[in-house]
Amino acid sequence: MIFNRYEWRLVLRVILMFMIISVTSILVVLGTGYYIFLIISVPLVIYSVLDMIRFQKKAQDEVSQFVESIHYRDFSRHFDVRKAPNELKPLRKGFNEINTTFKLISRERETQYHYLQKILELVDTGILSYEQETGETGWINESFKKLIGVPYLKTIHSLEKREEVLYKEIIKLKPGDAKIVTISHNQQLIKILVTASVLRSDDKIYKLVAFQNVSEALDETESKAWQKLLNVMTHEIMNSVAPISSLADTLKNRLKSPEIANSPVSSQLEDLELGIDTIKRRSEGLLKFTESYRSLNKITKLDLTKILVRNLFEALSSLMRPTLEKKNIELEIILRDPTLAIEADHNLIEQVMINLIVNAIEAVKEREEPRLTLSAEIGGNNKILVKVADNGMGMPPELLDKIFIPFFSTRKAGSGIGLSLCKQIMLLHKGNIQVQSTSGMGSAFILQFSPQGG
Repeated sequence: MIFNRYEWRLVLRVILMFMIISVTSILVVLGTGYYIFLIISVPLVIYSVLDMIRFQKKAQDEVSQFVESIHYRDFSRHFDVRKAPNELKPLRKGFNEINTTFKLISRERETQYHYLQKILELVDTGILSYEQETGETGWINESFKKLIGVPYLKTIHSLEKREEVLYKEIIKLKPGDAKIVTISHNQQLIKILVTASVLRSDDKIYKLVAFQNVSEALDETESKAWQKLLNVMTHEIMNSVAPISSLADTLKNRLKSPEIANSPVSSQLEDLELGIDTIKRRSEGLLKFTESYRSLNKITKLDLTKILVRNLFEALSSLMRPTLEKKNIELEIILRDPTLAIEADHNLIEQVMINLIVNAIEAVKEREEPRLTLSAEIGGNNKILVKVADNGMGMPPELLDKIFIPFFSTRKAGSGIGLSLCKQIMLLHKGNIQVQSTSGMGSAFILQFSPQGG
């Protein structure tokens, strides 16, 4: 062992001091004839004691310095072995070996920490940890900051002022549970899956919360559910209404036949004919209405081509110019990168854009200075964002999550098919459509396309 030499030196000092004290004691017992020897032996005893104290003091100082370096995690400290007294060289050598071991362990832990840090920064899932007792945050990754739109949180309670609903759900969430929470970020409604777990560190309990944006996944699932529902509804409605329309047409033709038209009771059948006409007209209207919804399920295949956004905007401007000029609506086009392109089905995307522009025209009809804006840019994750914005009356927050639902419309004469169809087309393109709106300030519909080759 590294301290063997130190221990042997200590043992030798103790034996030497014992021998000197023993000899001195014997001399005292033997009498006056040995005083000359006592004069020599007593200083030796004093010197041995002082040397033992000095030796222990040096060792104690060395240990104190080593403990201090450990306390402050100063593993870079080096104990000079060459300049140390011979009896302390093994001790210093041992301290240096321990420091080297601690330094290696610390470096490994630091490497693991940075590795974990990089992993947490790269994942799309937002991560937040906080101490349950005080609420003080321990870890927040960039994904959480971007998802919630907060640059920093000192405590979890600071979140209450920004996102009160989310804050309450986090506090209530039990370990192992999951909850979908809808929040508003950048005037958009985002659905977030929140999960929680608990861990203990340094006698403190931390709550670890994960946040995942599931809006797109839920939109796709919801779209498929609506398609299945519409398939069943349109099939059942048409099967039920078509015979009624046909029967009404047959009855009307029967009433117009010569034997009934020339009969004495023909004048009494006018109300009956009027009722049959009403049944036929409403049946045909219902059939036409149902047929229009079948278009939601007809689009299953895409003819993908590379489309320059510049060309798309120019075509839309030419197409809609007569209507815009007639209604005195200003159209502004913002495109900083003229080479920006999307991979899409030209006809379907043009249909989506026309539908959004028609809706925007309707939204600004009561404005004194109506204005529409077409713009495109590259957003987060290199997604291409194509935006149709207006300065209309906007929509209240409670409507933002409903406008893409089939049959739902904010206009009295609306069928509720337009935006539903737009959303389905965008989902077929592996993209999405989102809305930003503020009451009294206008709305913006954003088409999100995957990056080229993505």
